[in-house]
Amino acid sequence: MARSAIINVMVQAAMKAGRSLARDFGEVQNLQVSMKGPGDYVSAADRRAEQIVHQELSRARPGYGFLMEESGAIDGEDGQHRFLVDPLDGTTNFLHGIPIFAVSIGLERQGQLVAAVIFNPAMDELYTAERGGGAFLNDRRLRVAARKNLSDCVIATGIPHLGRGDHGQALVELRNVMGDVSGIRRAGSAALDLAWVAAGRYDGFWEHGLSPWDIAAGVLLVREAGGFATDQKGDHEVVDKRDIVAGNEAVHKALLKALARPA
Repeated sequence: MARSAIINVMVQAAMKAGRSLARDFGEVQNLQVSMKGPGDYVSAADRRAEQIVHQELSRARPGYGFLMEESGAIDGEDGQHRFLVDPLDGTTNFLHGIPIFAVSIGLERQGQLVAAVIFNPAMDELYTAERGGGAFLNDRRLRVAARKNLSDCVIATGIPHLGRGDHGQALVELRNVMGDVSGIRRAGSAALDLAWVAAGRYDGFWEHGLSPWDIAAGVLLVREAGGFATDQKGDHEVVDKRDIVAGNEAVHKALLKALARPA
């Protein structure tokens, strides 16, 4: 598959950061048995990956702005373009030696998502998308799953935990959805949840409390794979919102309806 210049730049940055994370992931697995634990090491791995992404992208596109998980917003002279970067989405998985984590890079042009790369180095899976050009996994074209009835569907979500999220709301939503579906999954990486919706592995996904860098790349992947991604009110301007609902047209509509049911 021939990739555009900007996708090539983003892929190079994501894969270089991913190789760094893969090396650190092996060390984290060894640290599981130590008294100190791997927490500080993982924080350093996260920052190191972000520095790699920033350096690679800045070198190739020096005028572009950034919004990154660790470093926050960095304005660019260009003013029209912004990279949204999560250098390690799935930090808790990484911390515990679970191989479900990713480098996620989205690109906005004048506020519109135009390019996306998500790379899971542990599984050697590279997801790419460009506006109007489709979504791909390792150069294989992706389409969202075709199932239309929630009763046939596996739906992914995020579950709040200690110190995070509205636990009461989550329990209500789980109750509303779990009785309608074939299964519910919680993988621990919103970027990969959305990538797996694009790949047809999951039929749908919803979560609250997300940041722009968590979902920017995944939103474009879902849309370019023929799916829908909005906030819980159905608004398509979702990147700067805190919640997301994704799936094919029928599943997306059914999920919005199920999530809106009263307690």
